[in-house]
Amino acid sequence: METETLLVKNQLTTMSAPSSFDSCCKKDNSTNGGDQQQLFVTQTTGYKTPLDAFYNGKREEIVYLTAINTNPHKHSDAIITVDVDPNSKTYSQVIHVLEMPYLNDELHHFGWNACSSCYEKQNQSGDKRKYLFVPGVKSNRFYAVDVKTNQRAPKLAKVVDPEEIKKKTELTYPHTAHCLGNGNVMVSMMGDKEGNGGCGFLLFNQNFELTSEWHQSTDEAHKNLKYGYDFWYQPYHNIMVSTEWGSPSAFTKGFDPKLVDSHYGRSINFWNWNDKKLLKRVDLGDKGLIPLEVRFLHNPKSAHGFVACALSSTVFHFYKKDDDWQVEQVIEIPPIEVEGWALPHMPSLITDFVISLDDKYLYLANWLHGDVRQYDISNPSKPKLVGQVFIGGSLKKGGSVSIKDSGHTNGKIESTNSLGNPNQLVEPLVVKGIEVQGGAQMIQLSLDGKRLYVTNSLFSDWDLQFYPKLREKGSQLVMIDVDIEKGGLKVNDNFIVDFGVSNKDSLPNGPYNVHEIRYPGGDCTSDIWLA
Repeated sequence: METETLLVKNQLTTMSAPSSFDSCCKKDNSTNGGDQQQLFVTQTTGYKTPLDAFYNGKREEIVYLTAINTNPHKHSDAIITVDVDPNSKTYSQVIHVLEMPYLNDELHHFGWNACSSCYEKQNQSGDKRKYLFVPGVKSNRFYAVDVKTNQRAPKLAKVVDPEEIKKKTELTYPHTAHCLGNGNVMVSMMGDKEGNGGCGFLLFNQNFELTSEWHQSTDEAHKNLKYGYDFWYQPYHNIMVSTEWGSPSAFTKGFDPKLVDSHYGRSINFWNWNDKKLLKRVDLGDKGLIPLEVRFLHNPKSAHGFVACALSSTVFHFYKKDDDWQVEQVIEIPPIEVEGWALPHMPSLITDFVISLDDKYLYLANWLHGDVRQYDISNPSKPKLVGQVFIGGSLKKGGSVSIKDSGHTNGKIESTNSLGNPNQLVEPLVVKGIEVQGGAQMIQLSLDGKRLYVTNSLFSDWDLQFYPKLREKGSQLVMIDVDIEKGGLKVNDNFIVDFGVSNKDSLPNGPYNVHEIRYPGGDCTSDIWLA
């Protein structure tokens, strides 16, 4: 692990643990959909159903982003708040920076203390969504960030020191944080105490105290799992699905293709949610190398979900049939034959995807190719490519890479509407005079599905290897306008936020590379509904 160095900041207020929360999170017995005309009530935690959020949810006015400092041995990472309200005087500007008190955290993913799985009716006890829970991947440290007192200026509420974590578990390298219906927070872990691969899950109570490991320590099947990463649970079907990145000893040093077979994952794992035991491990083979993000459809009774495999650039659909979980490949983005790059064939490298709250569209980001794609998943077994736009990437003009064989798609037809892999290099994306660095990486969709926010930083060691200019120039946040009727994507020419040299006044300790995106009222990748 990185050396832990305390960074003293005069402006940091005294940290104290949040007061004990009220008992929260009663199960919602409604089905997906409900009354589409129901008005959104503000004194609740989240929304009653996904379609309630889709039709009645409030438009996002600010977003929070995890921000990794490009000089991590001198300046700390931060949670950055950006104004995305087009009626605001500070639209598309950084309005607050909450710097962490320690160096070398590598803030990456973050979640809520409560979400729509904790939906409660009006006037019972109000909105429980008060804190962001933010793990440091490399430090094994956790931060609770108060966003309720002042949404536009979050403040640090509590630090869970790595020494406290070591007292109760040998797991390290935290990743995904999901709130649970009982008010606890569950975090997936990717490493053991030596920095080798590991798989497990930690439970934190409402005061952000580590209480236990979620998985059963006596589960022999679990002991055979080498890697962890993301997870999503669906209590109606008593199931959780988890994925695998690789060994921290490998991925924290950049990407070495020679280590794919020995240090990276290729399986997805199905767990009995109630018994907390591994039910089934599915080896996806060479078409499923490095399965990262996993999502069920939002309908809490749905038995369908997807997992995106980064290196193979494929998407698998999983579904329940005859009380067993089946897996099928439904999307494949062929590599492009290139010159002037590290390898002769460039994978698209799918690093994130999001599903619209009406379960109609799936959006994915290809970090190396640089494009964002929109698929109609009305039939989950046959996604249809209906929209595409490029956000930077390694296939843009002016770089060292050239496409060796125009039209080369390994003989596969991706769509019938001229969408898919490009035949020639694409123009760099420049918005309001700022050129977007890196490639499309993390994405977040508005509740109504009409706006897609995109960042371009993956992980600091991989950023430096594949897009070294990100360290020098910093990253950007852009917005894509979405056609939710017929399908289609278009970059919004009036919105960009630069976290680099052009924004030095707002970010004196920058540049930063921003990663995951959250909305104060919940979003399409944090909220899980109960049936």
